[in-house]
Amino acid sequence: MTETTATRTVLHVGCGVQKPGRLHAMFRAPGWQELRLDLNPAARPDFVASITDMGIVDTASMDAVYSSHNLEHLFPHEIPAALAEFRRVLRDDGLALVTLPDVQTAAEIIAAGQATKALYTSPVGPVTALDILYGHHRLLAGGNMFMLHKCGFTDVLLHRALRAAGFGSVRVRRDRATYSLWALAHVQPGRNQEIPGFAVAPGSGPDSAPGGPFG
Repeated sequence: MTETTATRTVLHVGCGVQKPGRLHAMFRAPGWQELRLDLNPAARPDFVASITDMGIVDTASMDAVYSSHNLEHLFPHEIPAALAEFRRVLRDDGLALVTLPDVQTAAEIIAAGQATKALYTSPVGPVTALDILYGHHRLLAGGNMFMLHKCGFTDVLLHRALRAAGFGSVRVRRDRATYSLWALAHVQPGRNQEIPGFAVAPGSGPDSAPGGPFG
């Protein structure tokens, strides 16, 4: 009798236009199926919805949620609703993998008098600590207001927000090389599994060095 590997489903929220490598390496492994959700119909997602209201997605229907540089584009008062939606769509043994800018690292750079220093070069141009805080100035100047950053997180604040949303186990790590935070949140408490790319973020996803949040 041949054993078959059950397919698990990851909801890729704020997915944007589909590109190779945009999904985290963990979810590109065999046994995972990606479903895409985005507010922009032009991205041709499976679900057109805001991450603050994903009612189009059934409760407890997903094994994982992946969110890459989405939450900073919400106002602070919208964060609880978005994270509650992440929690709602997950099964009891589900997990969320979240990455976003680390404003503490950006603040340290600004405090050192290097607010406008180019930290790295992305496809949209040089990126500074001010870009990490507020959104890339060239994109905003070009009228792309979707790229505006409306809130920010430190590792402590992200951990606190995920726990408040009902996740039983949360770990957050700072990746200074990409000026990003990575959070692994399980629905069930006491889950401490390691996943590929979480311990060392660079090279594991679309926001790895040198691209950072604007790669």
